[in-house]
Amino acid sequence: MARKSFRRDTLTRPVFRWARQSLPTLSDTEREAIDAGDVWWDGDLFTGKPDWASLRAMPPARLTDEEQAFIDGPVAQLGDMLDEWQIQWELRDLPPEAWAFIKRHRFFGMIIPKEYGGLGFSASAHSEVVRRLSLRSSTAAVTVMVPNSLGPGELLMQFGTEEQRRYWLPRLAEGIEVPCFGLTSPEAGSDAAAMTDTGVVCRQVVDGQEVLGIRLNWRKRYITLGPVATVLGLAFKLSDPDHLLGERTEIGISVALVPTDTPGVSIGRRHLPAMQMFQNGPNEGKDVFVPIDALIGGPERAGHGWQMLMSALAAGRGISLPSLSAAAVSFSAHTSGAYARVRQQFGIPIGRFEGIQDRLGFLAASSYQIEAARRLTCAALDQGHKPAVISAIMKYQATERMRAAVNDAMDIHAGKAVIDGPDNYLGALYRAIPVSITVEGANILTRCLIIFGQGAIRSHPFLMQEILALGDRDTERGLEDFDAIFWRHAGHSALNGLRAWAMSWTAGLVGPAPAAGRVSGHYRQITRYASAFALVAEAALGILGGALKRKEMISARLGDVLSELYLLSATLKRWEDEGRHEADLPLVHWCMAQGAANIERSLGEVLANLPMRPVAWLLRLLVLPLGPRRGPSDALTQRCAELLLAPSPTRDRIVGDIWQQRGHPGVIKLEHAFELVSSLQPLYDRMKEAGTRDWRQAHARGAISDEQAAKLQEAEAAVAAVVAVDDFAPEDLTGRAPPQG
Repeated sequence: MARKSFRRDTLTRPVFRWARQSLPTLSDTEREAIDAGDVWWDGDLFTGKPDWASLRAMPPARLTDEEQAFIDGPVAQLGDMLDEWQIQWELRDLPPEAWAFIKRHRFFGMIIPKEYGGLGFSASAHSEVVRRLSLRSSTAAVTVMVPNSLGPGELLMQFGTEEQRRYWLPRLAEGIEVPCFGLTSPEAGSDAAAMTDTGVVCRQVVDGQEVLGIRLNWRKRYITLGPVATVLGLAFKLSDPDHLLGERTEIGISVALVPTDTPGVSIGRRHLPAMQMFQNGPNEGKDVFVPIDALIGGPERAGHGWQMLMSALAAGRGISLPSLSAAAVSFSAHTSGAYARVRQQFGIPIGRFEGIQDRLGFLAASSYQIEAARRLTCAALDQGHKPAVISAIMKYQATERMRAAVNDAMDIHAGKAVIDGPDNYLGALYRAIPVSITVEGANILTRCLIIFGQGAIRSHPFLMQEILALGDRDTERGLEDFDAIFWRHAGHSALNGLRAWAMSWTAGLVGPAPAAGRVSGHYRQITRYASAFALVAEAALGILGGALKRKEMISARLGDVLSELYLLSATLKRWEDEGRHEADLPLVHWCMAQGAANIERSLGEVLANLPMRPVAWLLRLLVLPLGPRRGPSDALTQRCAELLLAPSPTRDRIVGDIWQQRGHPGVIKLEHAFELVSSLQPLYDRMKEAGTRDWRQAHARGAISDEQAAKLQEAEAAVAAVVAVDDFAPEDLTGRAPPQG
């Protein structure tokens, strides 16, 4: 019998009884999802007092010499084989030589350790490969990234038996097997519990011998690489009515490897996801029998499928789509800045119009920030972290920033980007956006249910322990544990509330911050907002309890704050890691100003919708006493826009090192024109002083030499080639052959 305690029996017990009725409970799938992965910087942000020293000391993402050689060699060579226009209009697939090259150079085995025949690459290298391929061909990028993300390879490495690893991993790495993974079915998308795909443990005679195995029936769709796969990773609900494995009848979600030539498997038909030509399609199985050792991890892993999938996704979701998205944002910034420089209207470059500068400023800063977050996330993964919440943040934020960036790029390019053809370098990227938004957790689901919904339980310093204590079937033991945790939680919350109040009422000017030169104040502001976030999150959990799971709009806004805090942390980390370039500070200041405005807006909307109004008013007084902040000034936005309109080391850092006069023919023309026009700016200025914008008149007046006139004529022709769009003869559009511009 527990010793008497005044605090526990008098003060804690009523709270314990109330909390058991109010705080959220966890379903089995939620518990398995939360148990997958680990906590990293998200945990620091939830404390309200992030440890900046630990983040700043973290080594930045780096490629090994071997990884860099692969980027410079096979990745570049594969890119040279790819013509997305041909892939989409003629082949409807990657060229056969590209498929052979991918297999020969073990692109499917980037994450597989060398001891099993793979390349054994880091998360940073995996990300860099996807980043570079995505801008040559989304078809190639998706084809390569899926086997290295959520698929049989990752599951086998984490959970497979040694026998399974020794057999399957070398075959996957060498391309002997093409893998796919079947999770989504018509009845079950985000709701895994609704899965109707089944497996029944049974015995069956095979080749004259009785074999213990599973009889499978399923119907899957949206399966990338499914039409060409030779081995299918399959998620299904396993039951054991004859108790051949143990006492349980309903074992639960499990994962097995099924060769696609197994009798009863139907595979090969294709979907067309937003007219993207990567292999994707439905498959099904009817009374398919596989031996029991087809279960990944063997019978011991039966029923653990959802936790296995979430664990694999905890890493992969932070690499593949964020890498593709970061590249797309940089590409949008690069091409839009160059086009806005060379394209003129009303006698001046369109990049001089404030409306265009508004969007160029966003593109420049977004490119800098999303690339910063990509690098930081890869660095964490390379350090062995599996930050599930951060991966969800990256998937959502990177793809949403991509959507906004590509839309802005389309707007800036106008008709140039609308008219399709071999020279259109934005059309295919624009069409591909919905695919990234919907896969690996649709963005609405990710924002409303995962980032804060799971993050609050996983990343909060005390909440998970409290929920476990409240759920203890031994009430007295649960009370004892809850008593120990609750008062630590209460003390933490009180200190955090004082910190949030002090930092908010001084506008973040008072408080600890690392010595970081021109950005020390930004660290202090993030700490201020982390404290405010932690305090408001505590209040929302206390007021709404378990109902917060159903208040998805409030949960989504709290998730938005957590996301912004991570992106801002990554921005400062990048500026430090790259050597504190003064010329890059406008980008850092823009990100901080916009992030602060987004955070204050989201916190304000949370407080406006909390049902206990006096508490909401008090919280607003504590954390938003000065009212919502505005975002970046027009002058700051223009300074960021200018960084895209002329060559400079800062521009190179914004757009990355992907562009080396290789790739899309339209981009090569654009880069050539941009370089020419930029280099000839002194001549344009001289012509303006001479009272003309026409180089012919300037030449006739003697304002420029013959050589200079020839250069200006070359630039004029280069710009004309950029502004030109594709057109086709009617007969070119009636067949299946690719139209020739």
